[in-house]
Amino acid sequence: MEPLKELFNRAFYEQFADAFTNVYTGFERNQFVKDVTKNFEPLSLNERMRNTSVVLQKHLPADYEKALEIMFAAVPTLKTGYTTLVFPDFVSQFGLKHQQLSLEALKYFTGFGSSEFAIRVFLKKDFENTLKTMVEWAGDENHHVRRLASEGSRPRLPWSFKLPQVIENPKITQPILEQLKADPELYVRKSVANHLNDFSKDNPDYMLDLVGSWDRSHPHTAWIVKHGTRTLIKKGNAGSIAVFGFEKEVKLRVENFRLVSSDLKLGDVLDFSFDLVSEKQTSQKLVVDYIIHYRKSAGDLSPKVFKLKELNLEPNQRITLSKKQRIQDFTTRKHYAGEHVLEIQVNGVVMATKVFQLIV
Repeated sequence: MEPLKELFNRAFYEQFADAFTNVYTGFERNQFVKDVTKNFEPLSLNERMRNTSVVLQKHLPADYEKALEIMFAAVPTLKTGYTTLVFPDFVSQFGLKHQQLSLEALKYFTGFGSSEFAIRVFLKKDFENTLKTMVEWAGDENHHVRRLASEGSRPRLPWSFKLPQVIENPKITQPILEQLKADPELYVRKSVANHLNDFSKDNPDYMLDLVGSWDRSHPHTAWIVKHGTRTLIKKGNAGSIAVFGFEKEVKLRVENFRLVSSDLKLGDVLDFSFDLVSEKQTSQKLVVDYIIHYRKSAGDLSPKVFKLKELNLEPNQRITLSKKQRIQDFTTRKHYAGEHVLEIQVNGVVMATKVFQLIV
């Protein structure tokens, strides 16, 4: 599989240069391609993107406003995706002295390649005024702009720095979330849910109070709240369980917990099943998860919670659940040999445990 950094390869730069040549007669196409590809092979994905911004700035007019006009004309002719993040990145590097003009540029460019990382540079420089603009964006007719309002102000945006102002005072982004809590676009709703999930790591009580005040009878709001509280529910947080009406005092037992094999090799399937048996005379709303405690390189165990099923267990009911999961390495997880632990969790409470061995 070709490395992601090859998104910025020579063929891309040829097309990129053509787009600028077509809208700006002063663009030195061949020299740009030569400059931007000079010693670029060792550069990582993000290093190549930043290098593109730096080299592009040298080939555009020194007047920032004129440079933006050319970029505005070029971006619609290029294929959208990660490579078009060059445009907001350019703004974040060379537009800090022109805040209002730059924020308008980020608003425009986000429709071609998200400005979520670039806007944080402006939040770092002038948090209050930048956030004020983002609150306005939350009401924009363009769903890319609305999504930017939420995603760009997340306290813990992956691949970016934290926003300490939001972590210390989560209410500060509430005017954005209130406008988006029933957004018709899934793209926006996912961002709002992730924003809430960020809160759950630093300010869980605030987050639960916030979603508790929302009308969850609206399907879009219900979806956001469910996905935004996922981390707390997996941890068995009592407040998050109460939000969805899951049973607080679970009365059941786990029987017939079986592993098809307790000795596995990398590439094998972890295949297990178990029965849930009600011990209550009323219906119980349950969220059932399983936890795999993975062996780490240092020898200790690290738990990972996986969703299994949500269900209503009726009085005296017995239900059988099963799952198959292949044990394989990912870029985010490498497996190590040794004893692993599998647990069944119901409404945040571990109900049964099994051990299996992994041979790598």
